Parts: sequence; C-alpha cells; structure tokens
Amino acid sequence: MNNENTMLPEKAVLQKIYQSYEPLLNDILGLVEKKLKDTVHLASMPTYKSRIKSFPSYYKKVLRQKPLEAAQNDHLVTLTDMIGIRVICAFLEDLDEVEKQVSSSFTIKEIEKKGADQTFKEFGYESIHILVAIPEECIPEEYAAKGIKLPENTVCEIQIRTILQDAWAEVEHELVYKSEFNPFDKPLRRKLASMNASLTLADIIFQEIRDYQKKLQGELAYRRNSFYEKADDITAEELGAQPIDEQLIPEESSDYTHATIDDLVLEALHAHNIGQLDKAVSIYTQIVNSKPEPNATVLSVIYKHRGMAYFAENKYDEALSDFKKSVTYDAKSFRSLYYEGIVYSVQNKEKEAVDCFNQSLAVDEYQSHVYYRRALAYYNLGEYKKSLLDLDNASKLGLDDDDCKLLRKKLVSKFDMEM
Repeated sequence: MNNENTMLPEKAVLQKIYQSYEPLLNDILGLVEKKLKDTVHLASMPTYKSRIKSFPSYYKKVLRQKPLEAAQNDHLVTLTDMIGIRVICAFLEDLDEVEKQVSSSFTIKEIEKKGADQTFKEFGYESIHILVAIPEECIPEEYAAKGIKLPENTVCEIQIRTILQDAWAEVEHELVYKSEFNPFDKPLRRKLASMNASLTLADIIFQEIRDYQKKLQGELAYRRNSFYEKADDITAEELGAQPIDEQLIPEESSDYTHATIDDLVLEALHAHNIGQLDKAVSIYTQIVNSKPEPNATVLSVIYKHRGMAYFAENKYDEALSDFKKSVTYDAKSFRSLYYEGIVYSVQNKEKEAVDCFNQSLAVDEYQSHVYYRRALAYYNLGEYKKSLLDLDNASKLGLDDDDCKLLRKKLVSKFDMEM
C-alpha cells in the first residue's frame, strides 16, 4: 500500500493541544467526582478512583480509533474515557443502586454492562460503564476567557464495580491486556478462568450473607421493639399514659430451611414477630439442646431471645430464668441485664430491677433507655432525686419522649408537695 499521500497525526502537535487542555480536564474531573459523591448514597459507602488519561495512553488510543481526525492537528480529539471515575462498591446489590442514582442526577449518553454476555468458559472483568455528559456546573468559566473551550461531545466515563471485580480488572489488565497470548497459553487461560469464577462466586456469597443479615436485622429490630412496647404498656398504667400503637407485623415469611443455627434463629425470630410464640420457643429450645452444643456466645444470644418470647407470653419467671442464663454465658450482655431488670420492674421488685440496671450501665453507660427505666424504678421506690438525675441522664443521651416528659411532670409535682 502506498502511504505517500496519507495524512499522519503529528504527535508533538497533538501533545501540545492535549497538554493545553489538561488543567481544564483535571478541574472538571474534580468537580464531577464531587457531584458524584454528593449523589451516591449507600449503606456501605463506596470508594472512588479517578483520573484523566495520560498522554501516552491517549495517543495510542487515538491512533487506533481516530487517526484521520487526529491528522487534522487543529483541535482536541475527544475519547469517551479521557475523564474517568470508578465507583468501587462492597456488594453486588450496590451496583444497580449506584447506576440508578447516577442516572437520576446526570445526563446519560450510554450504558454498557461489560462481561454480562460471557460464558462460564470465558474470563474477563465485569463492570458497568456509564458515559455521562459533563454537567454545566462542572465546567469552570475562567477557561473560556483563555480560549480553551471544552468540545461539546466530551463525556465522563463512570465505571461501577465491586471490590472483587475491580481487583480482577486490575490484575487482568496486567496479565492479559498488556501481553499477547499464543496457543501454548491454554493452561494459563484455564487458570485465569478458574480464578475469575472464584472471585465471581465470592461476590455472590458475600451478597447472600448480606441479604441474610439484612433480613435478620429486620426481624431483630421488630422483635426488640415489640419487647419494649409490651414493657411500656405494662408500666403505662402507672403513669397514666396512653398505650403505644402496635407495629405492623412483617408479612414476609422466612424462606430459609432449617439447615444451620443461623437459619433456625431467623425462623424463630420471624415466628416470634408474627405471634407464633410457642413455635419460637420450640425452635430456640431446639438450638439450646442441639448437638454439638453451641458455644457460649450463641447460647447467651439464644437464651436472651427465648426469654423475650417467654416475656411476650407473660411467663415472667421463665423469662427471668433465661435472661439470667444469658448473662451466665456472657457477663457483658448488657441487654440481657437490662431485660432482666424490666422483668423485675413488671413484678414490682424495684430494688432487684435497679441492681440489674446498675449492672447493665456498668457494661455500657450510654444507654438512654436504661436510665429512664432506672428513673422509673427509683420513682416507684420513692427516691425522687435519684429518679430525676437518671431522667436528666436519659435526656442528655437524646431520650426525651412522652413517657419521659410524663415522669418528669410527676417528679416535679412530688418536689412541689415536699416544699
């Protein structure tokens, strides 16, 4: 082929043009990244990597993709990945959420899900690539006065990956992208495919554990609030307060099989939350009696949960016994000590209740509700100054609900009577 009349890009000219735009590109990068960080909100905050393409990388890609345009040598040749930001997430579920949040705050030009169509025999990184238009507020005005105007088709590439996907992409770039395979490399290809599959499986397992934890925490939160509401309803009559409205019972049933202790705990919690208390107690008892015997930490937690189920059934002696067993297996179980104190209060054994609240606060002194409960116990014992002091401590820690206000009102009236 005769190349005598072919226009060739002049590298030095292209480099000069590119370097004149570098300060602007860097400023845009910083502003877009800030907007992105203000946009993305996840439970597990992601990490960010950002860069503008170096000139050597830029030049190589220009020669591959736009050599004729570059040969004109009179303007900045734009590439879709000149400005790049990577959002690295902890879990697979975060990927779609970030994509959704980015789509709601930026003008989307293109979305590509790399690796989505690979077979199980192939290896290669997975990643969501989103091309977004540069927002007007992210283009500094001072550059226009210098004659440097960003080309209209300039975009920023936002990549979204999990931690493991990013790790694989970095290694693959070094081992595959920067080298050339030949037919003798098939064993290495198999190893790389196996490693990629392992990382993909790890991502899936992490997500399954995350899903389980979220479901478990939801059940725990509902169960704990139900316990507190029952205790509050019992003491509401003493203060003349209105009972608290019942929470909505979770409708979703557990889809976990009874294969592990974790599965059994989740099933028991759900049974407890939907009012199947006998079933919950039965499952907790099954865990306690399982072989081999669970470790001390597990037993402490299970006895605490079973005690709460007994409490919901108004079986206060059984509840008290289980809370005590929970503390036996874990002396630092401040919640079990707190729950034990609540049972004593319900049984009008205020001195014993105060002793339990004292022990709970000795483990963790930042429990606003324990201060309130001890204040109520002191009030019932006629120790009004101690009650007011505990009520003040509860308020300092952020607890100042209607029950606290009602107790404070009653305390003030007691002090007025003494005066």
